[in-house]
Amino acid sequence: MVRKKKLSLFDSDNVSEGSSVAVIGLGRFGQSVALELMANGSEVLGIDDREEIVQSLNNKLTHVVRANATHPDVLDQLGITDFDRVVVAIGTHLESSILVTSYLLRAGVENIWAKAVSDQHGVILQQLGVRNVVFPEKDMGKRVAHLLQGDLKEFIQIDTNYALAMGSATEKLSGVNLNPHELYKKYGVAINSYRDSSGQWNHDLENLHLIPGNVVILGGDPQAIERFASKFL
Repeated sequence: MVRKKKLSLFDSDNVSEGSSVAVIGLGRFGQSVALELMANGSEVLGIDDREEIVQSLNNKLTHVVRANATHPDVLDQLGITDFDRVVVAIGTHLESSILVTSYLLRAGVENIWAKAVSDQHGVILQQLGVRNVVFPEKDMGKRVAHLLQGDLKEFIQIDTNYALAMGSATEKLSGVNLNPHELYKKYGVAINSYRDSSGQWNHDLENLHLIPGNVVILGGDPQAIERFASKFL
C-alpha cells in the first residue's frame, strides 16, 4: 500500500539536477528505456501495477514500485512532479495512457515522453500537449523494412525527410565523385563519416577515397539513401 505522505525515493538535489527519471509502465518498451537509463547513470523510478514485473526488476532499477498510476493521488504520493523527466510507456491500454498523461500535464510536468501505439493515439497525445511522442513499433517497422532490402546495416529516420544510414562501400563507388557538394547535388545524400580498414572513424571528407569494405554513414532523404544504397552499397 502506498503511504499517504509523499515518498522520498530520491535525493532532492539529484532530482533537481535532472538526473532522475520516472518510467510509468514497465512492458518491453518501458523496461528497455528504464534499464538503458540506468546503464547511462540516471536514477530511475519504475512504476507498474503487475507484481511479477516489479519483482523481476527489483535491484535492477533505483526504485521500482507496484502502483496503479491512473490514480492521481498515487502519483502525488510518489512525488512525480519532482522528476525532471517522466516517460509514459503505457501502450496496450489507451485510456490509461491518456489518463496518466493528462494528469501529468495538469500537474505541471513539462518534460513528458509518451509512447504511442498508433497514429490516432499519437494525435491524441499531441493534442493534449505532449511534445515528445514516440512510436517504437512504427519506427522499428520502418527500420526493419529498410534493412530487409539488404543494402544497409543500419537505418534511423530522424525526421520525415531526413535519415541516417550505415552501409559498406563496394567497387561500384570507385567511379563516383565523392566531393561532398557534388555528391549531394547529384544523389541527394551526404557521407557524414566513414570507417577505414583499421577500424577508425574519419570525418575528413574533402579528399575522400573509399575502398570496398569501408563502412560509411549516409545522411539525406530516406528515398535518396535507398536509391544510392541500391546502386553503390
